[in-house]
Amino acid sequence: MSRRDIYYWKCDRPAAFHGTQIRGAADAEIEQQLGEALQRHFVTQVVELSTGIGQGNHLTWDARVAGQAMFLRVENGPEKDGQLAVESALLARVREAGVMTPRVYACDASRSRVPFAWQAMERIFDPDLNHWFKQGRIDVPRIAFGIGEAVAKWQTIKLPGFGILDESMCGYHATYADYFHLRLDQHLTFLVTRGFLTQSQSDEIRGEIENHQSLLQLDTGCFVHKDLALWNILGSESEISAFIDFDDAISGDPMDDLSLLACFHDDAFLRRAFEGYQSIRAFPPDYLRRFWLHLLRNMIVKSVIRVGAGYFDRDDGFFLISSGTSGQSLREFTHSRLGLALQGLRNSSSIDILRP
Repeated sequence: MSRRDIYYWKCDRPAAFHGTQIRGAADAEIEQQLGEALQRHFVTQVVELSTGIGQGNHLTWDARVAGQAMFLRVENGPEKDGQLAVESALLARVREAGVMTPRVYACDASRSRVPFAWQAMERIFDPDLNHWFKQGRIDVPRIAFGIGEAVAKWQTIKLPGFGILDESMCGYHATYADYFHLRLDQHLTFLVTRGFLTQSQSDEIRGEIENHQSLLQLDTGCFVHKDLALWNILGSESEISAFIDFDDAISGDPMDDLSLLACFHDDAFLRRAFEGYQSIRAFPPDYLRRFWLHLLRNMIVKSVIRVGAGYFDRDDGFFLISSGTSGQSLREFTHSRLGLALQGLRNSSSIDILRP
């Protein structure tokens, strides 16, 4: 299938929220088929698989293939698209831009021999940075600066078109505004229908986006990770080992990825990320309003996912929920951050309003 009509895969895919629910043991049949596929591809009988700890919308395994440590991801959704192959190519492009990513050893999104897409990549043994963040052990100034540097580096990658990328690395949309508005009405209607927003709040958000249409007039798009968060970065308390999970990447706006950090973090974190970015490249014109506009759009999407996938019913064992808090705390934070994004856009506020 084509992702032309998708703004963000987790909530817009035909099998909405597939893979976002809590799963039990990995499917034994898939594991057997995956092992056989690895044996065929690497021409070896020595394949050991154990269930991985990935927290995204893929099934994951740790593996040793002929003695080589690997990390395996499987996409088994009913849409049967080839995005894992696109992401594999993007990982190499980002690494060429000077940002650390895992190497992909093999990928098969054809579904010609098994009924799912799979990807075998370098296994990096460091945990994701959210592991350290939830323990209060992360070196925020150092890590946030490094993230900002990485965003600036991968923005050297220019991509034709806008939005989600097809298999030729071209965005599906002719204008950035077309992509930005994709499914916006459906997302807001969903949040109203599910009682997360009132109709007046939804109308206010629509109106403020309409007031800032000029910010969406981009001549060219740059590479945007589109799921930038600590659980998609591996490393120690103070060092980044690799950025992962690029399968939601788009051709878009330079402030989009930085705004994604603001979906989770405060002004101190953002200030250091901004400094890291500016150590490599200058901010674009109107960067502050563009930052708030994209934070607003991203918080709408995250609200849809969190409501639709039942994240507000989880406890602090869930990766998105801070230690010692609850799903209700996540709900309150999501509401608050959506409101701050709207306020920031309307007033061109400084990032100080993100202060706890």
